[in-house]
Amino acid sequence: MTVHVGQDTAKTRKTLTAAGQSVAYYSIPAAQAAGLGDFTRLPAALKVVLENLLRFEDGGFSVSLDDIRAFGDWARNGGQNPREIAYRPARVLMQDFTGVPAVVDLAAMRDGIKALGGDAQKINPLTPVDLVIDHSVMIDEFGNPRAFQMNVDREYERNMERYQFLKWGQGAFNNFRVVPPGTGICHQVNVEYLAQTVWTDTDQTGETVAYPDTLVGTDSHTTMVNGLAVLGWGVGGIEAEAAMLGQPISMLIPEVVGFKLTGQMVEGTTATDLVLKVVEMLRKHGVVGKFVEFYGDGLDHLPLPDRATIANMAPEYGATCGFFPVDGETLRYLRQTGRDEARIALVEAYAKENGLWRGPDYAPIYSSTLTLDMGSIVPAISGPKRPQDYLPLTEAKASFTREMTETFKRPLDKSVPVEGQDYTLSSGKVVIASITSCTNTSNPYVMVGAGLVARKARARGLTQKPWVKTSLAPGSQVVTDYLHAAGLQDDLDALGFNLVGYGCTTCIGNSGPLQPEISKAIAEGDLVAAAVLSGNRNFEGRISPDVRANYLASPPLVVAYAIAGEMNIDLTTEPLGQDPDGKDVYLRDIWPTNAEIAELVHATVTREAFMAKYADVFKGDAKWQAVETSAGETYDWPPTSTYIQNPPYFRGMGAEKGTIQDITGAKVLLILGDMVTTDHISPAGSFKPSTPAGKYLTERGVEVREFNSYGSRRGNHEVMMRGTFANIRIRNEMLDGVEGGFTKGPDGQQTTVFDASMAYQAQGTPLVIFGGIEYGAGSSRDWAAKGTNLLGVKAVIAESFERIHRSNLVGMGVIPFEFTGGDTRKTLGLTGDETVTIQGLADVQPLQIVPCDITYADGRTKTIQLKCRIDTAPEVEYLENGGVLHYVLRNLARS
Repeated sequence: MTVHVGQDTAKTRKTLTAAGQSVAYYSIPAAQAAGLGDFTRLPAALKVVLENLLRFEDGGFSVSLDDIRAFGDWARNGGQNPREIAYRPARVLMQDFTGVPAVVDLAAMRDGIKALGGDAQKINPLTPVDLVIDHSVMIDEFGNPRAFQMNVDREYERNMERYQFLKWGQGAFNNFRVVPPGTGICHQVNVEYLAQTVWTDTDQTGETVAYPDTLVGTDSHTTMVNGLAVLGWGVGGIEAEAAMLGQPISMLIPEVVGFKLTGQMVEGTTATDLVLKVVEMLRKHGVVGKFVEFYGDGLDHLPLPDRATIANMAPEYGATCGFFPVDGETLRYLRQTGRDEARIALVEAYAKENGLWRGPDYAPIYSSTLTLDMGSIVPAISGPKRPQDYLPLTEAKASFTREMTETFKRPLDKSVPVEGQDYTLSSGKVVIASITSCTNTSNPYVMVGAGLVARKARARGLTQKPWVKTSLAPGSQVVTDYLHAAGLQDDLDALGFNLVGYGCTTCIGNSGPLQPEISKAIAEGDLVAAAVLSGNRNFEGRISPDVRANYLASPPLVVAYAIAGEMNIDLTTEPLGQDPDGKDVYLRDIWPTNAEIAELVHATVTREAFMAKYADVFKGDAKWQAVETSAGETYDWPPTSTYIQNPPYFRGMGAEKGTIQDITGAKVLLILGDMVTTDHISPAGSFKPSTPAGKYLTERGVEVREFNSYGSRRGNHEVMMRGTFANIRIRNEMLDGVEGGFTKGPDGQQTTVFDASMAYQAQGTPLVIFGGIEYGAGSSRDWAAKGTNLLGVKAVIAESFERIHRSNLVGMGVIPFEFTGGDTRKTLGLTGDETVTIQGLADVQPLQIVPCDITYADGRTKTIQLKCRIDTAPEVEYLENGGVLHYVLRNLARS
C-alpha cells in the first residue's frame, strides 16, 4: 500500500528515529500546534482515526480540515460530535467462509467490468488482503489420536473446489495472500503474527512513513486485535470488498465509552469469567455503534492474552471495538511472539510521540464511563441462548432448572434409553464439550489451566461421560507446541480432548454429527440436550441441530462439565464424580492455582515457538501445495460446481445508475421477533436433505455425506438463497408455534421461505420483512444481506438494527427502516396478511422520515412514519446504483 502525502496537513509531517532508523509520520501534537484543535485528551482509539485523516487530508480523498477540527469539537463537547468522516484502514483480514464469497464477487466484477468495456485488471485489491482458511474443518472424528488427520483429510475432500478457487485468487489478484488450512484461526494468526501495532510503508516520494496498524475484517471478531492496540473491527464482506478496491469506509465519529478496570483477578478466576461480566455490563449500558476503550490501573495486572479475550467479544457486547492503548505489556507480547526488535522500538517511540501510550497519567475524555473491580469477578458461564446471559457458577444449576420450566417447558426427570448403550439420556445432559474458538484458545493461561484440570482429574481417576462429544481445536499451532512442552496434551487426550483441527469448529456450528444413537435418543425424547464450549457465540440453532441449550465457559470449566456430563449440577458444591476408592472429587480438588498456571505458561510459551511456527506461514503443508488450479485474469467458472458459481448481481447491469424506487404494494415475507441474529437469517451449519438447499444438492447428485455446511457453500448463491431464513430455530410470527424456515405463500398456505419468495417474484410482487430490536445481531456475514436481496426483499422494517447488518443491507440494495413514535409490529397488530407501500424514496436524504401505508386484510389502512436508515450520503449513492459493488464497478469502468 502506498501511503498518501497530505497537502494542507504537510506541516504536521515530522520525522521520528527509533532503533537507528528514521521514518516520517503525521504528528497529532503538531496538528494541535497548528491550531487544528485541542487533541490532548482524546482517547487513544480516536487518535488512531484522527491520524488516518491527517495522512489522507486532500480534496481527492474526501477528507477536509473541518473533519480534523471535528475531533477537537468532540473533546470540547464531552465526547459527542457525530460528524461523518471517510476512514481508510491499512489492510483487510478475511476468513474463508466470508472470504470465498468476497473473492467470488471480485471474480464476477472482473467479468462485469469487461462487459462494460473496462479493464479486468482494474479489479484488484488496492489495500493488502490476508485470507486465513480456518472455518472449513469439521469435527467428524474425535476423542482418539487419529482425529486430527482424519478431519484434515475430510476437510480437503469436501472443500477442494473452494481451495482451488482461492488458489486461483491468490495468483490472479495483486495484494492478496492466503494462509492455508491447518495454520490457525484468523484472529489468532493476526494477533500472533500479521499485526504490527505500528505499520510502515513508502509514499509517492519513496520515503518510509510510519502509521498505526489498522484493519477491517470480514469476521465480526476482527476486534480481537484491539487487545494489541491495533484498531480493527468487522464489516460485511460487501463493505470489505469496497475497502479493498479503494473506497473509504464512511462512518460517524463515534462516542467512546471508557471502561475502567481496577484491582486484579483473584484465585480461581479466568479471563473468560471476566469477559462474560464485561459483556453483561456493556450490553446493559448500550454500546452499539460506539467504541469502547479500556483504561485504569487494572491493566497493569492484565496480560495481553486476557486483553485480546476482552477485545475479541466486542460484537457480543455490541460495540464497534474494544480498544486497549499501547503500554509496556504490548511491547512484552510483541517481543514474546517473535516480532522484530526494531519494530518493537518503533512501536514504543511512535506511541509515546503521538499520544497513543498509556502511562500513569493517561486520563482521556470519554462519552461515558463504567468501572469494574477485577477482584470482584467470580467463576461464571453464559447461556443458554445469548452471550450476555451471564450466570455466576453458583447460580448455573438453578438457572437451568428455571429455563427447563419457563423457556423449554420440558420435564427434567424424563429419561430415554440410548440404543446399544448402558446409560440413558435426559434433558440437561451435556452432549458436546468443546475447547474451541478464537476467544479462549488464543489465551495460554486458560489453555494451560484446562490442561492442568485434565491432569488433576486424570490423577484422581476421573474421565469424561460416555455421551459427551469432546474436542480440542486450538487457535494456532503454537498452542499445540506449548501444551506438548508442558506435557498437558497427554492429560487432555486421556479425557477425550484430542486435537481435532486448527479452526473455529464448534463455535461456528462445525461441531460435526453426534453419535447416531445419541441423536436418535434426543429426538425420540424431545430432550433439551446441552453443549458447553469455550467460544463466543451460543445463539439458537448455531452449535448443533441436536442441541437446544448452549453455554459459554472457560476451557477449564469445559473440561469440568465433560466430566460432570450434565448442566443439572452445582459444580461449586456437588461432586464431579468419585475416585477409584469411592471418595467424592469436587471441582475445587482439581482446580489449579494461578501460580501453577503462570509457572507453566512462563516456562513453555516461548518466542522461539512463535518464530518457528510462523516461519513459512503462507507455504502450507503438502496437501495445500498439491492443490491444482487454473490461471488467468478471469475465472473459468466450472458449470457443474456446487461450491462456486458466478453470482447474478452484475448480469445485464448498465453503465449508468438509476434512482431509488418507492416500494409499492409489497407483501410480508416474515414477521420476526427481537434479537434475530445473522445466524437466524443465514445459518452457517449443517442442513438436511429435506430443506430447499438439501433438495437442490440432491437433484445434482450430491450425497448427504457431502453436503458439508451452509458456510462452506457461500460461493454458490443457489444454495445460499435457499438457506436464507432457514435456521431450524427461527420463528416466524406469521405462523403459530412453527420453528424453521417457513412462511405463507401467495395462496396463504404454509410453505418454505424460499418457495414463497420464488412464487412472489414470479408475480412481480416486492417483499418486506418486519422485525424487533437488535435485528441482525451477531456475525458479520454478508450472506444475511445477500440472501435477503435475492429473495426479493426490498425493505426490512425493525425497531433497531445491529451496526454491521444494517450496513450490509444497504450495500446489497435493501433499505433498512426503523419504526418511530412507539410503533412496533405488535402495536400495529401485524399478521403478515398486510400490504405495504413506502413512498418518498426517489429523493431520500440520510435518516429521513418517510411515510409507510399499511393496508390490512380487512381493508383498513394506517399510515405510520419510518426512519430511513440510509445513514450517510455515500449510502444514498450506493442504493441509487443498486448496491455498493455496482457503484464501485461503474466508477472503475468509467475511469
